[in-house]
Amino acid sequence: MIAGHLQEKNDFYYAVLNYKDSAGKRHTKWCRTGLPVKGNKKRAEAMLMELRLSFDPEAEEAARRLQKGESPAPDFESAQAEDGKLLFADYLEQWLKVARSTVKTITYSGYAEEVQKRISPWFREKGIALTELQASDIQDFYSFRLETVKATTVIHDHAVIHRALKYAVKMDMIPVNPADKVERPRKEAFQASFYDRNELNRLFEAAKGTRLEIPVMLAAFYGPRRSEVLGLRWDAIDFDNDTITIRHTVTSFNMDGKHMLIASDTTKTKSSMRTLPLVPVFRERLRTLKREQTESRRLCGRSYCPDYIGYICVDEMGNLIQPNYISAAFRKLLERNGLRSIRFHDLRHSCASMMLANGVAMKQIQEWLGHSDFSTTANIYAHLDYNSKLSSAEAMLAGLGLKGSEA
Repeated sequence: MIAGHLQEKNDFYYAVLNYKDSAGKRHTKWCRTGLPVKGNKKRAEAMLMELRLSFDPEAEEAARRLQKGESPAPDFESAQAEDGKLLFADYLEQWLKVARSTVKTITYSGYAEEVQKRISPWFREKGIALTELQASDIQDFYSFRLETVKATTVIHDHAVIHRALKYAVKMDMIPVNPADKVERPRKEAFQASFYDRNELNRLFEAAKGTRLEIPVMLAAFYGPRRSEVLGLRWDAIDFDNDTITIRHTVTSFNMDGKHMLIASDTTKTKSSMRTLPLVPVFRERLRTLKREQTESRRLCGRSYCPDYIGYICVDEMGNLIQPNYISAAFRKLLERNGLRSIRFHDLRHSCASMMLANGVAMKQIQEWLGHSDFSTTANIYAHLDYNSKLSSAEAMLAGLGLKGSEA
């Protein structure tokens, strides 16, 4: 792991990283956290840890070369085919090192998985050089992928390929980006799954007393994403003012063959950071849970996991409930209790559908769910908004003078 520490400057925290480049020369990199010193030490420490885990000296060196306007990094030059031409597959592998320092860790892990497991192997088998890559080659790859995956997945492939080739153009390795000429597949219309009132009540009963009880209840009532549920900590619960604030997330991903967790004081968007009312039923259940966790910590003593003290969704030994466990255990819970199969994320949609069914306006649902754009909410849930359709029908009847008739 890269060494690092926090430094205060102009009343803000900075993460200072120390590392060596490929030549063994030591460097120091200052990363602005944007966090004021007062009251943010824990958040700054968490950000420092994430930076230390995700920092890649090779990518930093490549970025420095790019800023100086130098030729492509040596790694690009060394990955040549026998005829002296750089294979597109090799270029993608090396581009990942540059991308690693420019995006969030979880985004990079997605890029790496796409390139290493799917994109690079296909193009390597074809033996296509970067400078000879044509739009038709990329189109052939998309056609091949569409035989086994959905269009949404291929759109993700396209985003990675396009970004990688954009960098190649910027570095004067190719004159134009061939991905600009490719026709992306049309994205399928998303149809959210959701539970109605009766199904939710059956689910609550099935989850009672299990590790999923709190995550399920929170997801169905407040509509947080899985990462937001697992990121809830006791300092986000204000029992005095009856509020619950969603501001911290826990996400998981695979990188370099290892399963990793990242806890962060950031949400998907700024709008996702929101404060909602803590209703009585949740206030009492959470108070009880907090007492239970305090007692478990006392009984377990040194055996109690100290890493996640302060988190709500932990087991009896203080271990954080893992994201993958939530999804897998939720599926099994539904199977055992004869409930219709939905994803854990569909509890978020169930929350929205219940609001619509009870007359809550779409704008209020947007704020409750933390969508950054009203169109996102409208696109997903407009087909469920039956109340607004009734209002439209009544307006038409009144306008035509047919209200109250059987016409």
